[in-house]
Formats: sequence, C-alpha cells, structure tokens
Amino acid sequence: MKQIFTSVLALAIAMTTQAAFIKLTVDTTRCQTITGFGAAACDGAMCPFGTDTQPVKLLYGPTSKVGLNIMRMEISPNFIGDVRVPEWGNWDTPYDWQGSVPSAKYVKQCGGIVFGTPWSPPGDYKTNGTAQGGNSEDQGYQRGELREDCYEKFFPWLNTFLEYMKSKGVDVDAVSVQNEPDWWVSYSGCLYTPQQQLKLVKNYAHLLDRETYPGLRLISAEPLGFDPNYSNMLLNDAVARDQVDIIAGHIYGHPPLGNLKSAATLASKYGKEVWMTEHSVTDNIDHLPNWHEQLIFAEELNECMLAGCTGYIYWYMRAHWAFVGTGESQYNPGNTKNKLLPRAYVMSHFSKHVTGSTRLKTSRDKTSGEGAALETSAYIKGDSLIVMAIDTVETPCAIKMQLPYKVKSGTLLLSTGNELENLCQKITMEIDEPTNTIQVDLHPRSLSTFIFMIDREEDAIRDMKYADAPSSESQYYDLQGRRITAPHDLYIEKRADGTSRKVFHQQ
Repeated sequence: MKQIFTSVLALAIAMTTQAAFIKLTVDTTRCQTITGFGAAACDGAMCPFGTDTQPVKLLYGPTSKVGLNIMRMEISPNFIGDVRVPEWGNWDTPYDWQGSVPSAKYVKQCGGIVFGTPWSPPGDYKTNGTAQGGNSEDQGYQRGELREDCYEKFFPWLNTFLEYMKSKGVDVDAVSVQNEPDWWVSYSGCLYTPQQQLKLVKNYAHLLDRETYPGLRLISAEPLGFDPNYSNMLLNDAVARDQVDIIAGHIYGHPPLGNLKSAATLASKYGKEVWMTEHSVTDNIDHLPNWHEQLIFAEELNECMLAGCTGYIYWYMRAHWAFVGTGESQYNPGNTKNKLLPRAYVMSHFSKHVTGSTRLKTSRDKTSGEGAALETSAYIKGDSLIVMAIDTVETPCAIKMQLPYKVKSGTLLLSTGNELENLCQKITMEIDEPTNTIQVDLHPRSLSTFIFMIDREEDAIRDMKYADAPSSESQYYDLQGRRITAPHDLYIEKRADGTSRKVFHQQ
C-alpha cells in the first residue's frame, strides 16, 4: 500500500497500520443534488426586524467564510399600506414587510435564494379573526384556521407580498403555504389539516402569479415534525402535485432519518426538492454549545443529506446557539456581537463544499466494534469527490475509503474543537500516484471533510481497458472514458499495441 501523508503545523495524519477500521465504499449511484444551506432573517435574530444586515454579510457571498446561499424570511400577516396587524409578542406594535428587505436584497446581490413563509394570513381571513394561532386564553383557544370563504384570497395575498418585494428590488424565489400548520401557538399562526392544505393548493394555487414572476416556486406547508401526511397528500393528487415545487418541513422532535426521509422518498419519485426549513439544535441553552454539541449539529446536517434533503435552513442566524454572536454578557466569553461562532464553521463544511454537489450512495463494513459512532456521506461536484466523516467519541477511529474513481490529490478540512485554530485546519494530502483506496486515522471527536481531485485521464484509460474487446485499430475516447467514433477536441487514443495517449485534435 502506498503511504499518504498530510501535515499542518504540528498535526500529522498518516496511513494507519491498525488491523481494525471502518470500510466506507462509495459507488457511482447518484442520489439528490444539493441546492444549498441557509438560515432565517426573522424578528428576534435580526433586531430590529431584519434591518441589521451584519449577519448576512458574514454568512453569505463569495468572500464569506461560511457560504450560505438560502435565506428564509417571514411573510407577516398584513396588507401593504395602512392595514397592519401587531407583531407577535408585542401586540400593540405593528410591523410590516419592510423589515425583510435589507437582508433579502443583500442575499440576492450575492446570488442567493430568498423565500418567504407565512406565519399567518391576515386575521380577517381567519376563523378566530386574529393573526394569533389559537392557543390563547383571551381568544378562548379557538382554532385559528383560514376560512373556506377566504381560500380564494390566499394566493392573491401572497402575490401582493411578491409585488411589494419586487418594488423594493427583491425578486423572491419561492413562497411557502404555511409555517408549522400543525402547531397551536399564541403568536402568529394558522392551523391546517393535511386535507385542508390539499384543498387550498389543489383548487386555488393556480392563482399564484407565476406569469409575472417567472421561476417562482411554491413550497408546501412546513409541519413541525415533517409529518409526511402533509406532503404525501399533495403528491398523491395529480393536480396539487403539479402546483408544488418543493416539499418542506421542520424536524423538531423527529430526527431526519424518520419523517423527513419518509417524505423525501415520495418527493424524489416525482422529482420534487425537499427542504428542511427550520430547526435549532440545543435551542435556548444557558451556555455556548460545547464541542460535542457542535458535532451533534454536524450529524444533523449529515443525516438530513442522507435522508434525501436538497436544502437545509437553520433557524436564527444570530443567537448564541447559532452562527453569529449576540454580545449578551451571560454567554461570554466567546459570544462577541457580530462575530462568527463555532457553529458557523461547522456549517461551512457543508455550505461551502456540498452546495451544488450530488450525493453518492455509500455503504459501510465495520471490521471491529470501533467506530460505531462514525457518520459518513459522499458527494461529487465536477472533478471533486467529497467525503464527510463525523466522529463524536474520544476513541480513535480508522477509515478505509473505497472510492469509485481514482484520485490524484486531496485536501482535508478538519475541525476538532471550539477554538478558532481548531475549526479551520486545512491539510494537504499528498498522493504519490492515482488511487481509489485511501486509509487514514481519524482525529477523535472531529469533523473531517476530504476533498479529492478525480484523475479523469487515468480513470478514462482504466475504463477503456475493460469496456471494449481488443482491436487491430486505434480506438478513441473522451476524457470521461466514453467511446467516440472519431477524434475531436481533446481525446484519448488507445492504440492496438495497448498503449494510450492524450491528444489535442485540431480540425
């Protein structure tokens, strides 16, 4: 076996000589393509409501260390103009759509995706006459639902939001039906059963003005625990299915490989994207997350990908348990306002490198009891082959990667702790000659992203060798190893004597 050495400062990772290891096999079967990762610019995180753009400037754009590309914003339950409803939590203070504009405009300028989610339609449309969800004593706990005689008003109301945002220079990419339609709340909310959502979408979603806003996509309601009954009912109806572009939900109380995976199974059958649009790991804890909790977050990201997710959107951008510090003294040291927190660097492993990739199918064989806590996934993006490995335990673990293509070089991005110097380790992997078998020791309690460069020429020559029977004449292949009838551009010639050469052909 060839030796692979990597180094950064005093850190070294070498080919293991242990007999016990985790074998990860990556094959060429392609799963979902990843649209991206994001967070919400909603009231609370971006006070005053969305107008503080410091978080988005840290998290989005080509110079960002994090590389988010999706932003979620609230469609508050008001009209344009003088008719407004109070802000949740402060029912004497009105708020409007203006607060979303500054952050949304910046994200769009960076080439990102922005989408809006209604917490409630206008109170006048609802059975309880208020934007409140219904879990309120002063409302008699009356269910706050969209009245059936107002179903035809719902999508035209969303159109007014789109019109307003466009007038402010923001072309919204998608709108959702409802935030958490299955959750009774005292703040802004609206309850729908799966049957009610189906009726609304099937009979009235055609009123969404896609002609004025080409490319606009409709997102399903986003149930609290990604209850698949909501999305499955839409997808099993041909008319409703044609109206919905993205299946969405949250994973509170339901790990990704449960309800989300179930919903994604049917969604993928019909070519629909699947977005996890809100969750906060270790929400409202009384301390900054420790390193183990950061690894749990990394596992959640990984499991969402394994479940078939194409987009992952965290909750608040700025919170002591999120990506950008708040400055609150009780969570210091380390919670400096408008400074990136460790969780942002954990997210960057996925958002900067997995966005735009296609997940590859993997399988694992364990030769011993070690490494049981190891989580992995793999992706392909252009000439890059990406392998993620998350180890949450203190016991060292070795991993042997069987790759579907030969690789000629590699980089390891390694995070091993909450301190900045432990979050941004970039290690060059020196590979003597192209290989598709790599075995290394993993750092305990670590998040590792291996980015390998595929050797396309080597792989093409290898594929030629077994694809065709011997011939007395030269045979021609493109750089992906596919047989071509005549040489053109840059190609590979396999000669009758068994030798091969790469040739640039000029007409």
